[in-house]
Amino acid sequence: MALSDLIAGQLPYLRRYARILTGSQALGDGFVRELLEAALADETLRERISRSRVGLFAAFTRIYESAGPELAVGEGDTAETATVASRLELVTPMARQALLLAAVEDFSPADIAEILACPEDEVQPLIDSAIADIETGSRCDVLIIEDEPLIALQIEEIVRSLGHNVAGIAATHSQAVALFDAHRPNLILADIQLADGSSGIDAVNEILTKFSVPVIFITAFPERLLTGERPEPTYLITKPFSDDFVRATIGQVTFFGSTTPLR
Repeated sequence: MALSDLIAGQLPYLRRYARILTGSQALGDGFVRELLEAALADETLRERISRSRVGLFAAFTRIYESAGPELAVGEGDTAETATVASRLELVTPMARQALLLAAVEDFSPADIAEILACPEDEVQPLIDSAIADIETGSRCDVLIIEDEPLIALQIEEIVRSLGHNVAGIAATHSQAVALFDAHRPNLILADIQLADGSSGIDAVNEILTKFSVPVIFITAFPERLLTGERPEPTYLITKPFSDDFVRATIGQVTFFGSTTPLR
């Protein structure tokens, strides 16, 4: 496959993974940019990446492991700059990387072993370790913004299974804002399109004008959001999703919970 075709098809998903991995839009995109710049300068790297999606993610992982505090992430406000700096020092452990590669990107154990440069028989124990870590992590109050009842119930069950409290379920923009004002949750899971034709993004943006809170967006079309043409979400769950996808993403939010959230 031509390198340009591979990157064009996989870039939205690599950016999604990078953001969940780092807990930051700016930092995740910074690592992806470092990879692309390195590929332009290194023919051997370009050839390795062009072989497969696994090669692309393996090359990204090497960049992620080797980059230091000098990584250029662009200009931002003081809060965002401070958050990026703190997260450069808080590297996602390999066990969580393995879980994200399996749950979010649907790689096989053999693929994950190649991406992380570890023996294949170590992959499942790494994933099990990450799941155990998430299940014993900090608890929070969660607002679910979702207009499809079955999906809302599925998300609620996952959230409660992790020991978190569901502050409420909203199906519209106005319900979401009212529930947030009433309960002040620590985390929001928001669908993009809501029942009355309103936007989950608009509801979240209204909430974020008053309070800073981590947000996980849910959409069937991640490539429509991750275009690089406008402000984009840090955390993104793609429909249809697995329970493990949601658990892994919530786990990353709580992993980075001690730092200022980026959006």
